[in-house]
Amino acid sequence: MKLFEFQGKELFAGAGIPVPASRLVRISEPDGTGVPGGIEGVLARVQGASAELAREVPGLRNVVIKAQLDMGGRGKAGLIRVAPVNGTGPDGADSGATGAAGTVAREILDKGYTIPALLIEEAAQIGQELYLSISAEPGNACYVILASAEGGVDIEELARTRPEAIRRVQVDPFRGLQGHQSRGLAYDLGLTGPLVGQFARLVEQLWSVFTQYEAELAEINPVFVTDATGAPGLIAGDAKVIIDDNSLGRLNRAGHGQFQLTREQYDSDAAYESALEGIPYVQFDGDISLMCAGAGLTTTVFDLVNYEGGSVANYLEFGGPNYNKAQRAMELCLKNRSSVILIVTFGTIARADVMAEGVVTAIGNLKPDRPIVTCIRGTGEEEADRTLRTAGLEPLYDTEEAVRRAVALAASAREGVRS
Repeated sequence: MKLFEFQGKELFAGAGIPVPASRLVRISEPDGTGVPGGIEGVLARVQGASAELAREVPGLRNVVIKAQLDMGGRGKAGLIRVAPVNGTGPDGADSGATGAAGTVAREILDKGYTIPALLIEEAAQIGQELYLSISAEPGNACYVILASAEGGVDIEELARTRPEAIRRVQVDPFRGLQGHQSRGLAYDLGLTGPLVGQFARLVEQLWSVFTQYEAELAEINPVFVTDATGAPGLIAGDAKVIIDDNSLGRLNRAGHGQFQLTREQYDSDAAYESALEGIPYVQFDGDISLMCAGAGLTTTVFDLVNYEGGSVANYLEFGGPNYNKAQRAMELCLKNRSSVILIVTFGTIARADVMAEGVVTAIGNLKPDRPIVTCIRGTGEEEADRTLRTAGLEPLYDTEEAVRRAVALAASAREGVRS
């Protein structure tokens, strides 16, 4: 479960990690319904939040307006913007949505993204930016802390071009984080004076978040070093936290009820419903819906579709424990405006005959309005073949042939629309 920035910062603040003063302005409720007042109401609340922060933070000159989205590169996409605090009278009251914050918020919303909320933050006085993250390293059966004196950048690109700029510390899961490791990282980054102790404490606080909430990733990028020429301090400029889905039930039973899957975390109804169902699903904007068994096979079919010149509408994997959910999987595929559904399986434990029966039942119940290409193989394949043929479907036995058939059908559908 990927948390929004504002949710991650709530966890950070609870662990004692310094975060900027902020206000959250919702555009839609967690269930996806819009808030009262429409866009003009949202802009007025953004401007009001800016005025509140100006009253709360002495000497505040600028606020940062951040779109709350599960995506990287928000700054490059123009979804994180700075706005001056202006339009305030002697009593601190703001002039309304016509102020700078409201204007910038409108420009962000006009970019066409589905944004559930805007985070309005105080703009920190930045002297330096650092990077810090904690994640699992399964290959070495440990956790790994990454840190760099060059924060606010694409860490993957930095690792590729200048790997020496990233410091790595492996943490034994049985011993946990040791004090010398957190302080050693601070020295490795070239920090001096009070920043050494502050950074070591930040590492320990982030470790607390990572372990307490059973996270797969806890990342701060950037860590702001503020007022570097005076009394330096550290502030979490961003928050990226991914909770292990397998831990959600345990966390909620322990009283962490905030970890609920909600519509606002997903780009489409199908993605949200598949998450509730436990079916792996990724939304795209092509015209071939993939309904495959096995993550590796699904990824391979995805690549083959692109190699053949087609485009994928969705990635859906209903193998493993979900192999008897063919009807639910097809319902999710039909929520897309795709022109063909491509079903490819190779089941051993996930039996081909059971999946074929499920596909035929789903077709009978759902009456799909688009062609379906099937390549269902594996355990019980002979029975699967009979089931598909009896239902009037042509079973294919070669994945590449099935992909070519689906791509051709999608192309024909596009030509039909043009004509």
